[in-house]
Amino acid sequence: MKAFRIPGPSARSRRRAWITLGLVLTLLATAPCLAAPPEGTSLFNLRLEQGGGEGGEPSVVVQIFLLLTVLSLAPSLLIMLTAFTRIAIVLSVLRQAIGTNSMPPSQVIIGLALFLTFFVMAPVWQQVNTDALQPFMEKRIGQGEALEKAAGPVRAFMFRQTREKDLAMMMDIARAPKPRGMEDVPTTVLIPSFIISELKTAFQIAFMLYVPFLIIDMVVASVLLSMGMMMLPPVMISLPFKLMLFVLADGWHLIVGSLVKGFA
Repeated sequence: MKAFRIPGPSARSRRRAWITLGLVLTLLATAPCLAAPPEGTSLFNLRLEQGGGEGGEPSVVVQIFLLLTVLSLAPSLLIMLTAFTRIAIVLSVLRQAIGTNSMPPSQVIIGLALFLTFFVMAPVWQQVNTDALQPFMEKRIGQGEALEKAAGPVRAFMFRQTREKDLAMMMDIARAPKPRGMEDVPTTVLIPSFIISELKTAFQIAFMLYVPFLIIDMVVASVLLSMGMMMLPPVMISLPFKLMLFVLADGWHLIVGSLVKGFA
């Protein structure tokens, strides 16, 4: 008769036992560190101190918050308050009028519009830097005065490009009193008036660019139809002629020059 033997623990069970023992010892060793903190203190403390600068300047945290807010609105300000809208629309319509839907690429169109915007707005930004930014960084003027002086050149630029009809419409919608001068026009009224005027000007320029290329398409389509080539796409034949016309007329020079001079 065989003796009954109780099987011993396996290797896996021994490893689990050692791991459990190690965790218990670790918890016992770190127990003093996990004790509750003294009364009135916390493990995580975020403190916003008041601004200690002279003249009631805001604290660093508030300044960082305002800076992040301005940076988040920077794309909208660049698109809507500068020459970018008109330039981007005209270049995009020009590409469609020629018939090259992907040439130049969208990255090239946006990049060209962006650098042309920097070129057009350089005098305005230089005046803002001289009148508002540098005095504010040197603490010669306060934040409110700096914002007021920075808005002056930008408002003057928008006034030059805004039609009186669009400005009058927005003033009427806002039910604002009749202004006696540019200083009496609120910025909240000037910005949409400027955007509407820029869109109208951009579409007018785009229409004038589209007409010559449309005429070439119509002539080529009529010639192909008279020759009985109805299955041949007219765009395939008219594209080389439109490119040749655009190159011979030095189109990029004329269009970019007209766009930049239009903001002078």
